[in-house]
Amino acid sequence: MRLTFEEIQSEIKRVFIKYGLSEEKADICARIHTESTYDGIYSHGTNRVARFVDYIKKGWVDVNADPTLEKDCGAIKVYNGNMGPGILNALFACDRAMEMADQYGIGMIGLKNTTHWMRGGTYGLYAARKGYVAIMWTNTEACMPPWGAKECRLGNNPFVMALPGNDNQPVLQLDMAISQYAYGKLQVTRLAGKKLPFPGGFDNDGNLTDDPGAIEESMRILPIGYWKGSSFSFMLDVLGAVLTDGVGAADLDAATKGSCGGCSQVMILIDPKKITDGDSMTNTITRAIEYLKSAELAENSKGIMAPGEDYIQFNKDHDENGIFVDDGVWEEIKSL
Repeated sequence: MRLTFEEIQSEIKRVFIKYGLSEEKADICARIHTESTYDGIYSHGTNRVARFVDYIKKGWVDVNADPTLEKDCGAIKVYNGNMGPGILNALFACDRAMEMADQYGIGMIGLKNTTHWMRGGTYGLYAARKGYVAIMWTNTEACMPPWGAKECRLGNNPFVMALPGNDNQPVLQLDMAISQYAYGKLQVTRLAGKKLPFPGGFDNDGNLTDDPGAIEESMRILPIGYWKGSSFSFMLDVLGAVLTDGVGAADLDAATKGSCGGCSQVMILIDPKKITDGDSMTNTITRAIEYLKSAELAENSKGIMAPGEDYIQFNKDHDENGIFVDDGVWEEIKSL
């Protein structure tokens, strides 16, 4: 079905208030879920509402908790998220890191003991639209096998980079899982009754497959770049734990407080105005995009996109036709 932004946000806000969030917190969280859906990231927008409510009911998310400062090293600070709502904790961390970047040129927040931040790209866009360069990631519980293994020992640790755009150029943003397809993408594709455009993991018999349901069942998702993605995911996990004085996949698995319950997140924000001027940065970005798109198209290509341009296409479609929400997902939200 197709709905307006206001219809989606209002219904999600109603649900969050019912399950204990203050009106202000519920409004922010509902807006972020709706914005993710508006940008075409259905898996971490409307599709995650019921799961978030389930975590609240199980006591895995403390709706009343706020971050507390544990270490202050000037341009580096570490906060304990106290298992509060991941969206609110992540936005708080971004705001603090921007304040530090204003002072030092760079600010790094290590956020430990927090919960699922939903769509990681939310925070890259949030910072870049305010003029900052963002590099950030979160570790997760093990949900991906290391290269050469059957059993899950790696988190699918989302990694985000973003930099400001201008009046003529949207924010450039990379927001990626370390698997070829995130579990949320597998769910969306399965619900749509479709196959993946490229193989994304293995079935229970060890065969590479494009069937999202078979990959969900086996939990043998494919790391990007095979062994390279496996190593990248491992380093993000360990660095996330070390730079927050928090925990990684091994201890997150033992805790079993839902997806990302107790995870560690790192947010590094840089003020590019301390390094270059706006015109120079704009020229660099424009030149890079023009060079990228000047390449001869491959066979059957539908075109070349710079990172982040996909959400612009979703925005256009949703503005013209209403925001797409899966019928079953919407009924589930309304029933809460």
